[in-house]
Amino acid sequence: MLAVLTGFVALVSLAPVLRLLLEAVAPGGRFDLSIAAAVFGSRSTWIATWHSLVTAMLGTVISLALGIVVSLLVALTDIRGKAALVFCFLLPLMIPPQVTALAWVQLFGPASPLLNTLGLAPPLGSPNPIYSAQGIVLLLGIQHAPLVFLAVRAGLRALPRELIEAARSSGAGRTRVLATIVLPMMTPPLVAGGALAFVSAIGNFGIPALLGIPAGYTVLPTLIYQRLASFGPQIIGETAVLSLLVGGLAFAGFTLQSRMLRRRDYRVVGTASKALGYELGRWRGACELVAWLLIAAIVVAPLLALVATSLVNAYGVPLSAASLTLQNYAEVLFRQDATVRAFRNSGLLSLGAAFVLMAVSVPLAVLIVWRGGRLLRFLSMAAEIPYALPGIVLGIASILLFLRPLPLLGFSLYNTIWIIAFAYLARFLTLALRPVIGGVLQMDRALDEAARMTGAGFLFRLVTVLLPILAPMAAAGGLLVFMTAFNELTVSALLWSSGNETLGVVVFNLDDAGQSTLASAVAVVSVAVIVALMLATSALARHLPRGVLPWAD
Repeated sequence: MLAVLTGFVALVSLAPVLRLLLEAVAPGGRFDLSIAAAVFGSRSTWIATWHSLVTAMLGTVISLALGIVVSLLVALTDIRGKAALVFCFLLPLMIPPQVTALAWVQLFGPASPLLNTLGLAPPLGSPNPIYSAQGIVLLLGIQHAPLVFLAVRAGLRALPRELIEAARSSGAGRTRVLATIVLPMMTPPLVAGGALAFVSAIGNFGIPALLGIPAGYTVLPTLIYQRLASFGPQIIGETAVLSLLVGGLAFAGFTLQSRMLRRRDYRVVGTASKALGYELGRWRGACELVAWLLIAAIVVAPLLALVATSLVNAYGVPLSAASLTLQNYAEVLFRQDATVRAFRNSGLLSLGAAFVLMAVSVPLAVLIVWRGGRLLRFLSMAAEIPYALPGIVLGIASILLFLRPLPLLGFSLYNTIWIIAFAYLARFLTLALRPVIGGVLQMDRALDEAARMTGAGFLFRLVTVLLPILAPMAAAGGLLVFMTAFNELTVSALLWSSGNETLGVVVFNLDDAGQSTLASAVAVVSVAVIVALMLATSALARHLPRGVLPWAD
């Protein structure tokens, strides 16, 4: 069992990265840095790098501002409706970036059906402000603000009661406690959340692609996509070097995080509890209004614009009884071969990846937690690599790995749906593994030891004892995989081929072709699926370790 699991993790997590490194420094099997020198000597490389850094850093600032404010409101105050507020605030993280970009495009500009319906559309010929570097920054900030929120909220919950009580007993007011104790102690989660937001922004493809390509604003992921789409596999060496550059920027973000946290010791001793309990009193209504106005601005309004566009018979006309139609939904769900295939392909790929990773994660998590050892700790870290790397890097690595025919088998996975399936297994392994590891850590070993004393082997104990107990955690991990893979674009944008389209690719292609009403209809259906699954999985929350389903807190 251990040998099989080791081989699986090595294949999906390590082989693509090693192949990418080999192509960058030794194309064709011979050490040669001429391609790397040409890439780093190109002006377009450094323009795209600068754009990536600017948008990622400014987007991270927005993410920090939004994440801190909402986490403080949710964790420290007595505002009502916290569960609904958290659910809505986390939606941008679950909605695919290309759908987020499309929704905001439909919200602004003279052709916006929603603005035309309300009589607020700017004059014809006015530029859409979202097609700009500022639009990319804004949407990156909104998309990744939930990462900051989750990190800071977890830190606030772990803050010991003793620190707060000592400060309060010495006469410090709640505001002083917040400024001098709570916020300084939140430095580690703030830095961690900021690093996650920065790395996610560096590797984000959907938002810069939909907003930056029309505006001529190129970042590294879109530069890789444009190079590969224009020249094909013959420039795979250049894209490999560019991919390593993206990965290097992401690694630099995590390295900076580690150095910032090493400067001081933030360890505390005490009982974790709700840190403060601000009773807002007469300000509670105002704070709740501000919080929901924020949700309306960053979540509700863009989604309403998306729905409005999907319901009109022509882009740019106001929504009215005369223009209202469901033909866009009928077209994408039943008539267009590409969209019908995309729904089928995305459903099968995401469902298949979820089931395979559920089957792998249970024995792997049990061995990692209970058996331990260097090899298993290494496998646990290796499983994180494809998810930590930007998706565009994994896409190029998968192409390199399967561009040539497979040894002994004589056929290639390139330009087939199986290369997308492989990439999904690699990228989302850690999503399936984390909840199960959390469940094993909380599990009493008495039942397993009793079965072992009767002579039951590991596989028998796994099926009859461990799996029934860990099934809810495995199901939660599988649902996370399904929801994330169902609308994935960054990886599949490089790996899809004719007949193997996915939903993310179809939304991108329809919008790029000017068929905004059809793209909006596909996007609305995909968002509806994600929201429905989020609500359904909330029923599992009481069976799972805390934090596995962050929206079902």
